[in-house]
Amino acid sequence: MKNLNLVSLPHFVSVENLHVDEVEALIKRAEYFKKGGATPRLTKPVYVINMFFEDSSRTHTSFEMAERKLGLTVVPFDPAHSSVNKGETLYDTSLIMNALGVDLEVIRHSQNEYYNDLINLKDHQHLNIGVINAGDGSGQHPSQCMLDMMTIHEHFGHFKGLKVAIVGDITNSRVAKSDMELLTRLGAEVYFSGPSYWYSKEFDKYGKYEELDKLIPDMDVMMLLRVQHERHAGDPNEKKFDAKAYHEKYGINHKRYNELKPDTIIMHQGPINHDVELSGDLVESDKCMFVRQMQNGVFMRMAIIEAVLRGRKLGVSNNDNSN
Repeated sequence: MKNLNLVSLPHFVSVENLHVDEVEALIKRAEYFKKGGATPRLTKPVYVINMFFEDSSRTHTSFEMAERKLGLTVVPFDPAHSSVNKGETLYDTSLIMNALGVDLEVIRHSQNEYYNDLINLKDHQHLNIGVINAGDGSGQHPSQCMLDMMTIHEHFGHFKGLKVAIVGDITNSRVAKSDMELLTRLGAEVYFSGPSYWYSKEFDKYGKYEELDKLIPDMDVMMLLRVQHERHAGDPNEKKFDAKAYHEKYGINHKRYNELKPDTIIMHQGPINHDVELSGDLVESDKCMFVRQMQNGVFMRMAIIEAVLRGRKLGVSNNDNSN
């Protein structure tokens, strides 16, 4: 790993901003960390705060584990007692955190592209803090996207020509939007399935919509999406949602599982609605990568955080010899 091309980024907010070579380098770096590779030696303390304004268990804990493995100092943050609840803007909260000595902030927020106000500064603004997007509304979930790419690469060793089906609540999924865009650029063939009312024609540029059972025998990756009931306010289809009927028509049950190719993998970003997107007793099956995705999330987020540390010259050198 001596000649590993290390990535340097000022922020990490969207996969759209990543070049393919940066994606590949981040995957290799995450794989290196997973194999026990040395972390960069910090030359000074680095303080990070995890500001999650939406519920999260996996992503929040995964980021904190990655931060601690890298030797960062994690500053506690309780959104329930944040001044945002008093009307303070996210920018002003970030400005205060910066003034208190915080170097990086990992943010999950319900507003799409909330990060624009934090990284595209006006002439009179002087915020100097690194931003890592842990999910913005129904927009993007770039770190989840990257751990998904790592999991696929770990299994197949490449992306070109792989057939990937993204199935389920696509319109409301920030994961789907990140993954379809990046998979296409990496050379995979993307397909879509699930309820037609949760599909938009805007996704046609990335792939083709098909009935699920037509896709099952040919796919290399089945990427299942959680039905996001919390984002269905005003959706008339929510009132008539039936979990059993959804599972029969759009879920991976034992019959569909057995029709998959021997090397096909099933992915789900979680939390899984058991016996809706996936039969509950298949969550820990050989083909299902759910647990591995969570494991890989720590190492990919280490690679992402390290890239921002390098980009902002926060305690690491671009010539660090830990690799």
